[in-house]
Amino acid sequence: MTRDYSEIKSKLRGSVTPVITPFKSNHDIDYEKLAQLIEFQLENGTHGISVTGTSGEPSSLTVEEREQVMEKAIQTINGRVPFVPGTGSTNHQETMRLTKKAEELGADAAMVIVPYYNKPNQQALYKHFKTVADAVDIPIIIYNIPGRTAQNLHVDTLAQLSNDCPNIIGVKESNKDFEHVNRVLLKCGRDFLLFSGIELLCYPMLTIGGVGSVCATANIEPRKVAQLHDAWFAGDVETAQNLHYELMELNDVLFKDTNPAPVKAALGMMGKIEPVLRLPMDLPSETLQKEIRQTLDKYGIGLQHV
Repeated sequence: MTRDYSEIKSKLRGSVTPVITPFKSNHDIDYEKLAQLIEFQLENGTHGISVTGTSGEPSSLTVEEREQVMEKAIQTINGRVPFVPGTGSTNHQETMRLTKKAEELGADAAMVIVPYYNKPNQQALYKHFKTVADAVDIPIIIYNIPGRTAQNLHVDTLAQLSNDCPNIIGVKESNKDFEHVNRVLLKCGRDFLLFSGIELLCYPMLTIGGVGSVCATANIEPRKVAQLHDAWFAGDVETAQNLHYELMELNDVLFKDTNPAPVKAALGMMGKIEPVLRLPMDLPSETLQKEIRQTLDKYGIGLQHV
């Protein structure tokens, strides 16, 4: 008997923040800061939490660390909002292990990225995602980000997966091809969950039938990102549009270097974390950090003075 996923599909809406993984100065994971970051999100109206996605530097974490981050996150959230950890990897067996762990922990869904570096063809991508989906009962949201993975999950492949795997319920599209994004809902059905993974497309994706976003800017300005979605779902188009444009300058500066480096620099300026990344990632240039600080100040975001 096929499980009914309608209840969780109705809950997965709005701003699902991809929380960064905070490190101490010695590069160990700072689990206390992780809990504080999640509380900061929930206090500001965020509708859901994700960890160990792109913003969480998953390729810089061991599998065991990813499991521990998921455990800390779900304990902190304690059922207050949906939890959708990133469980994908370039390694199929790691993806299987992490997705099963998310199910074991009681996550509401798992976000599984198109494998990066390998560049599998469409048949291989179908087999990869179907094997993962068939091995668990947890809902799956596929994460398509061609700029990071060097491979685009075709709409027809996604549609076949959504048809063949009842627990594949949605997709996070970090895809600048807006024609592709439109065809996702045409081919997969209007009840398929479409999330934006590109900040400037959060609002446009809502207008074509998307249900929300999973965007790094929400780490810095969670309230306004959540309010944009709240306004749209309340039918207040003008407010949603205004917030879309109001957030644009912040979105732009946070992506002038590879995510999550600018976001971590900004959170450091806000006194939320030690601004530390693990190599091969590192902080942005001093010039960009100055621009980030100026932008945060312009937005009235509280900064620590150094």
